Amino acid sequence: MVDRTAGISMTGVLLVVAATISLPLGASVATQLFPIGGAWGVSVVRLLLASVLLLLIARPTPWRWSLSAWREVVLFGISLAGLNAFFFAAVERIPLGVAVAIEFVGPLALAVILSTNRRDLIWITMAGIGLVVLGVESLAGDASFDVLGLVYAALAGVSWAFYILLSARVGKRLPGIEGLPMATLVAALVVLPFGFTGLIDILNVPEAYWLALGVALLSTVIPVSFEMAALRRLPRNAFSILLSLEPVFAALIGWVLLDQTFGLLRSLAIILIVGATIGMTVAAARMSREVVDQHEARTATPDDTTA
Repeated sequence: MVDRTAGISMTGVLLVVAATISLPLGASVATQLFPIGGAWGVSVVRLLLASVLLLLIARPTPWRWSLSAWREVVLFGISLAGLNAFFFAAVERIPLGVAVAIEFVGPLALAVILSTNRRDLIWITMAGIGLVVLGVESLAGDASFDVLGLVYAALAGVSWAFYILLSARVGKRLPGIEGLPMATLVAALVVLPFGFTGLIDILNVPEAYWLALGVALLSTVIPVSFEMAALRRLPRNAFSILLSLEPVFAALIGWVLLDQTFGLLRSLAIILIVGATIGMTVAAARMSREVVDQHEARTATPDDTTA
């Protein structure tokens, strides 16, 4: 008997939504620390604090891991370092909505590569158009950006694609979130040489400690834990397209908390991205039900078919 709830998981969907809200919230808090320690210093603090918190929560047993598990965790940590540091470096230079829109090209490209259903391309294209509109509108509304910021955002996108692949592999190899604390520690060590001076500057300002803790929780502990849990419940292509909600929340948070522009084009972009996300989720759920029905039809007993 096949479970009819298999396939798309609403719990997985909700976990991704919570993660996509938490990340831009953490970025908005991090902007208050940039004048003290810079983007690289804030990234180091964020990752170090997150690794300590995750070690206390997960209590991993790395001495029991196989060599192959350690290799996956180290690679995951390197991708996490790129995702965190390059994203904060981008946000320091360009508007939050633009940074996330460019960064999301990585997961969107991954969704295209992993998709096995032509209908998915409709939703992926729809989300892509929304991201282009969001980026164009943000660039037109705020000229406070530079080319290096755009490059950092693109590098964060590449790191994000590898992060999705490696997160799923670590999640399958190790139970719960056991691999995450060590991966986060690896990420902190990778970024440390670039942000050491900023780390010292932040440590010299006790008033910044609570902000740093908030950034670690909102930008790393909550979203990465939720995403690893979601990847156990969702196909990777569906997970990638659901992440398209993050530019929407980034645009809203940038507008409300950071006083960044929010016009008609941005509203249109949000409609396109949300529509694509809903369409992809509904399509994945329908396909899962069809697969289950076909399986049950093939395995039904004679009595079942004549009932």
